[in-house]
Amino acid sequence: MAPSVSTRKPYQDDGFETDTSKAQRETERAITALFEATLDANKPMTLRKNAHINWAIRFLLQGFPARFTSQDASRTWLLYFLLQTFQTMGVAFDPDTKKKAIRTIMPMQHINGGFGGGVGQLPHVLATYAAVCSIVLVGSPGPDGGWDQIDRQKMYNFFMSLKQPDGSFAVCSNGEADVRGTYCLLVVATLLDIITPGLVHNTYGFVKSCQTYEGGFSASSQAYFSPSSEILSAPRPYLGEAHGGYTSCAVASLIMMRPLVPVHVFPGVNGQALLRWAAMMQGSEVNESGGFRGRTNKLVDGCYSWWVGGLYTLIEEILGKATGEAVKHDEGHESRNEKEEDWADVDDSLVNREALQRYILIVAQASTGGLRDKPNVPSDPYHTLYNLSGLASAQHRTFFSTDRADKIRSAWVDAEGLIATSETPQERHARRRETFVAACAWMEDEGASQYVGNVKENRVNAVHPVFNLMMSQTRATMNHFYGQNIDTRY
Repeated sequence: MAPSVSTRKPYQDDGFETDTSKAQRETERAITALFEATLDANKPMTLRKNAHINWAIRFLLQGFPARFTSQDASRTWLLYFLLQTFQTMGVAFDPDTKKKAIRTIMPMQHINGGFGGGVGQLPHVLATYAAVCSIVLVGSPGPDGGWDQIDRQKMYNFFMSLKQPDGSFAVCSNGEADVRGTYCLLVVATLLDIITPGLVHNTYGFVKSCQTYEGGFSASSQAYFSPSSEILSAPRPYLGEAHGGYTSCAVASLIMMRPLVPVHVFPGVNGQALLRWAAMMQGSEVNESGGFRGRTNKLVDGCYSWWVGGLYTLIEEILGKATGEAVKHDEGHESRNEKEEDWADVDDSLVNREALQRYILIVAQASTGGLRDKPNVPSDPYHTLYNLSGLASAQHRTFFSTDRADKIRSAWVDAEGLIATSETPQERHARRRETFVAACAWMEDEGASQYVGNVKENRVNAVHPVFNLMMSQTRATMNHFYGQNIDTRY
């Protein structure tokens, strides 16, 4: 139930106004006004799907207006935002749209590997991530299907050319190194079966070194100083503060590397501090409608509905609590009902899923179509997708299924893989199998869904908590590249 407008109290700045406190007060007033208009008129909280779909179709078919000229190097991202927006809202693509998307993306593949943000542009890890994710969404095997036109060997060589001594990756030749690049690179490498022990050497250590005293993760850590690039011993000084986007990238990276880390826990990561920080990023249900902010003392922003709001599933996995099924103990088994009670407790105490849905439905929707950062800000493709992704995470509970993992292992067929390594055949088969399992054993607990408003109108599709893709498409793509034929319904 939404909090009464009468319970809202004005922001307190202790009589010392700053630009920050002024912006906070104005944002709270704008949010309150939207709630008052909705509740006083007894309006239903409805996701205006048709308006958002038509808004996105205009971009897809007519192109982007002149104000997007500055995004010329982000063409792969703009396409990914639109394609995943359609998929999240349940819109299927016709064959012609798929072909057009593939014909748009493939010319951006660089002759030396990877994708640029546009045709003729230098390859960039972030642009490569968006391009490959788009190909996952609309591609298929065979000539002109997109999947088989990706030069995976050159992609791997490109990635290795960006690797730094501390385990991080530059985002492009002579570019910066941060956890965004690490995440984007690991997603692509995992999907395309080009992730290897050599590729991720020292990468786990780099990612964990980015965790700050707050519990979240910063962009990077200052790993080494000497001309010989010798890595300094911990503690390493941090570059930047804990940030929702960087934290999401860091935690997802840790999850993806788990099959390649010698132990199956997450050494050196303070999971409790991470959990506390993430919980504190959700704004007040009374004054900020339960939206999320990306940094301490910053304004709520719709995109963090995904970057932080979608993080809890992964944090639970980090803490070893997310099984969704009976957990074996030495003296018996924990019942499914007990696990559901645990989930309900987590849901109530750590993230307010209903409040987040209200923020997206009342505050983030723009009257002209699309979704936005906050009130009085225009909608755009970036905020549209990540608001919808956050809505999906608030509506659906996804978890790593140990039962599905076992079924995948039993159906696995050993294959060589593309990238040559120094591993024994047994080590290579086991590593590829467990990488596939770690990506494909996620599923939705359909009995744990929670919806604000009309289910038929407001429901969006569940998304993969690591990749922000459809889980079925993730499995189909990886089946192809890993040489498997495993039932994607597992």
